[in-house]
Amino acid sequence: EAIASIIEEVSVPCQLGGGIRDRETIGNFVELGLERLVIGTKALTDPEWLAEMCEAYPNRLLVAIDAREGHVTTDGWQKISDVSATELAQQISSKQLAGIIYTDIAKDGMMSGPNFEAMREMADAVSVPLICSGGVTTVDDVSRLAQLGLSGCVIGRALYEGRLTLHEALAAAGSKLSSR
Repeated sequence: EAIASIIEEVSVPCQLGGGIRDRETIGNFVELGLERLVIGTKALTDPEWLAEMCEAYPNRLLVAIDAREGHVTTDGWQKISDVSATELAQQISSKQLAGIIYTDIAKDGMMSGPNFEAMREMADAVSVPLICSGGVTTVDDVSRLAQLGLSGCVIGRALYEGRLTLHEALAAAGSKLSSR
């Protein structure tokens, strides 16, 4: 009900992530009107399922790759895998994904800027749309990410605390980052 209410009230495309682990859930959310859905742990643990879902829902799914020291974390950042974030991104980049959201969890919420080196490495490794999450705090952060050719960035705490406005972020991104 809450999700349907939000979709009804806003005039921008909406996406949702968290706990999406089966085809029925994806179908229900797409039918509800969500533009995109974010898949996390299941992308690493069940690559065949991910391939099937990307085929069934082309360009509707984003994969969230959360990493600590370059290795994919799962289960709410509790488990660190042996798989490098870049390796996973390369493995899934041939799928019909809407994109990849990459979070360096050491930067998330720290207001210290994103991990530009990791973002550059990831951008060089894949051709699917790439979105940075974690640490985006300033106009300069947004501008630097745009210069790397990213498709977007997630800004959380900096907006809530007034360090950056949406207007400033969009201006810094210019036409390089998507406003979606």
